[in-house]
Amino acid sequence: MNLKILVKNVEQWSIDKGLDQADSSKQFLKVAEENGEIAAALARGDKKALKDGIGDELVTLIILGQQNGLTLEECLNTAYQEIAGRKGKMIDGVFIKEEDIKEVF
Repeated sequence: MNLKILVKNVEQWSIDKGLDQADSSKQFLKVAEENGEIAAALARGDKKALKDGIGDELVTLIILGQQNGLTLEECLNTAYQEIAGRKGKMIDGVFIKEEDIKEVF
């Protein structure tokens, strides 16, 4: 199934469950919970749990956006436009943006 269809399916599921009208601060707790599951999967080297955790994280983020009148596509586009021309370098396996390198180092 392609990404647009999957996102629409998640949004419809959210509507069917009434989550689209729920308190988004509570939804963010679900986002954080899934974040923890991703961290646990990475710590254990459990690729199956990692795949599930990333998928669950996306579901929670799609619903959080929906609750606030935002789509996954527009949020991702905004983020990509911000990083597209970003300069920086890898330090100890982490990409550090140029302006942060000047502040830290």
